[in-house]
Amino acid sequence: MSVSLVVVRLELADHSPVPVGFQYRAATEMSDEEIREKTLCTAEACLEGKTTAEKTAILHQHIGRREMTDMIIETIGPNPDAQVVSSKETDDSPTPTMPDSPSKQLPEQITFFSGNPSVEIVHGIMHLYKTNKMTSLKEDVRRSAMICILTVPATMTSHDLMKFVAPFNEVIEHMKIIRDSTPNQYMVLIKFSAQADADSFYMSNNGRQFNSIEEDVCQLVYVERAEVFKSDDGASLPVMDLTELPKCTVCLERMDESVNGILTTLCNHSFHSQCLQRWEDTTCPVCRYCQTPEPVEENKCFECGVQENLWICLICGHIGCGRYVSRHAYKHFEETQHTYAMQLTNHRVWDYAGDNYVHRLVASKTDGKIVQYECEGDTCQEEKIDSLQLEYSYLLTSQLESQRIYWENKIVRLEKDTADEINNMKAKFKETIDKCDSLEQRLNDLLKEKQAVERRFVTQREPVTSLYPH
Repeated sequence: MSVSLVVVRLELADHSPVPVGFQYRAATEMSDEEIREKTLCTAEACLEGKTTAEKTAILHQHIGRREMTDMIIETIGPNPDAQVVSSKETDDSPTPTMPDSPSKQLPEQITFFSGNPSVEIVHGIMHLYKTNKMTSLKEDVRRSAMICILTVPATMTSHDLMKFVAPFNEVIEHMKIIRDSTPNQYMVLIKFSAQADADSFYMSNNGRQFNSIEEDVCQLVYVERAEVFKSDDGASLPVMDLTELPKCTVCLERMDESVNGILTTLCNHSFHSQCLQRWEDTTCPVCRYCQTPEPVEENKCFECGVQENLWICLICGHIGCGRYVSRHAYKHFEETQHTYAMQLTNHRVWDYAGDNYVHRLVASKTDGKIVQYECEGDTCQEEKIDSLQLEYSYLLTSQLESQRIYWENKIVRLEKDTADEINNMKAKFKETIDKCDSLEQRLNDLLKEKQAVERRFVTQREPVTSLYPH
């Protein structure tokens, strides 16, 4: 069995403080500077040589409709060992002498703090990426000593969470509870003493219910690294060898193509397919927008304004036209590396990196509800048939694309040949007209010359006639 490791990135506003002890990286041969250089190389190359206005436009393009919010990061560490003084040491210790005046022992300044020192408030956006290569779960494979609980229901307090992880308290170095503006859930990062302890926690709790009453399941992922960057450094720009994941607003957990399937409604809210099936209504569970399978008037491509063959980016909400119109949705993927986009007409999600559909969900034409697309036969849901369907979809798409390119090139060649032929005909026609004009001019000259000869002939004929009468 293999899994994808994740990268947790905290994008901070310029005025936001940096959380203490948030950054982490698994044991690798690369240094922190090399990792930072590799992580930001794409952003630096994209922002290099740009003016302030151009940098702002690029950052705004990649952030999209996402907004920076306040996030509360609570750090829970092991309790420090209490210092116990033995009675023997107490008896042997010398008796302290009393000061002459208590005021002489008071310092000039007394340091203090207010609030909980283990709670920090930052302002920014939380990004979650997955690594494009899979990592095996075998014992001899190096992964990470940090585990992320993607979604913990807000009904679980910190005390309940501590009870949940109590069997592993001795091997936990610290936990960071991250609460953002998303309601009813929070994320937890757990740093263990060694990878073996993280493996034990993963095997014991992944897929396990938090309690016997609630249906919420503990979903765990290995964290390759946790990093903090300022927004101006290009924290929202694509990262090499990583794919950013969208967020579900029904069960409020991070998703990728291996988790059930992704769906975004016309109002730009994304959901898990099985979560939306629980919603017995045709409206959006978040904003109550009435969904229709057909594109509506206000939906149009952000660049060219067309209202047909539209795709919504599941990461930032950008709306663009398909590759058979002006390819603005695909161009958005090339510029931002936002992998997932959903077609508005049938609610199917396309993975640009894998170049195939993520799932088989469509909207029913009768009531607009989301249903599972099924073909005839009982074996349609089997993995082999599904892989064949994906392969056929990929083959059909690639063939259509190649046919489109072939015929477009042929049309261009025909247009060029026709234009050249028309130009040649125009040149020949102009040459013929000029030749006709010259011949006509010559004919007129010959007619005039003929008339002059005839007049001379008549003039010279009269004297001859008088000399030789009949």
